[in-house]
Amino acid sequence: MSALIEFQDVSKVYEMGDSVVRAADHISMQIQKGEFVAIVGQSGSGKSTCMNIIGCLDVPSSGTYLLDGQDVGKMNKNQLAEIRNKMLGFIFQQYNLLPKLTLLENVEVPMMYAGVSRSDRRERARVALEMVGLGSKVNHRPAQLSGGQQQRVSIARALVGEPAVILADEPTGALDSHTGREVLSLLQQLHAAGNTVVLITHDNSIAVQAQRIIRLEDGRVIYDGDAHAPEAVVSPNLAGTGGGQ
Repeated sequence: MSALIEFQDVSKVYEMGDSVVRAADHISMQIQKGEFVAIVGQSGSGKSTCMNIIGCLDVPSSGTYLLDGQDVGKMNKNQLAEIRNKMLGFIFQQYNLLPKLTLLENVEVPMMYAGVSRSDRRERARVALEMVGLGSKVNHRPAQLSGGQQQRVSIARALVGEPAVILADEPTGALDSHTGREVLSLLQQLHAAGNTVVLITHDNSIAVQAQRIIRLEDGRVIYDGDAHAPEAVVSPNLAGTGGGQ
């Protein structure tokens, strides 16, 4: 069985004036359909670079990234936008909701780009908001909600296109610990329902909520395995390190 997400010796290099920064350094990994994986590392570890490549927001400088068997590095901008809209659902730290739109309209936005009819958009958006416990608030606007509720709307928006991968970038970063746990619980429920979830985080206590951890340091994978194995836990003296990318 081919992996849903596969990095084959992926590197990403940025030129910063006279210097070269290697943000991802020969990374190879596979994520199978239906997994819940946390990619974890401190600032500068390469996790944001990996997220951008997985999310088809960037392409490798060298190596190969296959998304459901398709070579993303060979795609033009239009093809990248198309595969992004079709296969990926994004959950961001800052929610990225449009303040003038209702919750229903916010959740509809990705389907507008996908050319889904108005009646189908409405119905699917209602169902997605029901799934995250906000079915009674479809006509509210984001400012009328708590931070946790706004993040639930962004999860509904990520789900509505039935993506192959739910990509969550620091989804609890703007939330208090109690609300953050609720959002993580919702991600676990989505995984239990068969969704593939990739969680990007710097926080070890959040990473262990996944099944599997891929830990990055200085653009390289230093651990890839069971989230609950003893060796998955970073030692305190390493917790603040992570390089300069």
